[in-house]
Amino acid sequence: MPMYQGNSCTAEHAIQNGEVDPAVKALEARQDEIMKKLYDLKAAVEGLAKTVTTPDADLDLTVSSSLSSQSPSSTTFKGISDLDTLLGKDLGALRDIVINANPAQPPLTLLVLHSVLCQRYRVLSTVHVHSSVTSVPPQLLSCLGPRHADSYARQMFQLGFTLIWKDVPKLQMKFSVQNMCPIEGEANVARFLFKLLSPYPSDPALATLVDSWVDTAFFQLAEGSAKERATVLRALNSALSRNPWLAGPEFSLADIACYCCVLQSGSASSTPTNVQRWIKSCENLGHFSPAKLFLQ
Repeated sequence: MPMYQGNSCTAEHAIQNGEVDPAVKALEARQDEIMKKLYDLKAAVEGLAKTVTTPDADLDLTVSSSLSSQSPSSTTFKGISDLDTLLGKDLGALRDIVINANPAQPPLTLLVLHSVLCQRYRVLSTVHVHSSVTSVPPQLLSCLGPRHADSYARQMFQLGFTLIWKDVPKLQMKFSVQNMCPIEGEANVARFLFKLLSPYPSDPALATLVDSWVDTAFFQLAEGSAKERATVLRALNSALSRNPWLAGPEFSLADIACYCCVLQSGSASSTPTNVQRWIKSCENLGHFSPAKLFLQ
């Protein structure tokens, strides 16, 4: 700090009258700024430290962390999945699901499933940007919610959900390098995440039906031609004339996948009658708010 010389009587008079030396004010402001930078650096270092135990350690910039706190939905999934059974025993480190996604192809189903996971578990949600991506729209940086004040206390959470915006040809998910290979494709990652919420139907025919709708959603609704999309919408309309949901009387991953792909294709407003009714039923559940807000 530079030395200041002045009239001691003047300084004493300023103190007696409650005035603060401008040099002291500047020092206090500088101290506050340094403390803020130290706190941000501490949070960034702790965020990067977890990459030692998670499979994707090539992160460049931490953007935000959040603990989403959506209100519980009125819909409960049948059956309850156990994290220890599906992901292995918790040995003290946060079990972190790491997803690489291309910002040019935002995964709406993952935003929906993340929202539902936050209703079931204490989820530490984090968004990162990889150096292979030059720019990311603001809505993608905040797609998992605002940063939570307790994000540094990783022991408070049951599950980590790390989304990395990266230049990848297909969506990729890694959980355990030792026990599993990477999972590729939004449909397959959605299947993995849904099993953390509810087990697949025990009836093989019903489970196959769910898988068939999921594949149809991603390969024909999302990536197909206009003719293919029209054919799928007719099939949806026919199936929904017999049941309230695509796989029967219960809401399932088939409904999540097909709803998101219908929404993303821009054909929601021109769908047949039964599909229109089903879209309203999906929206009434409250699970799909993240996907709808993203497209607005």
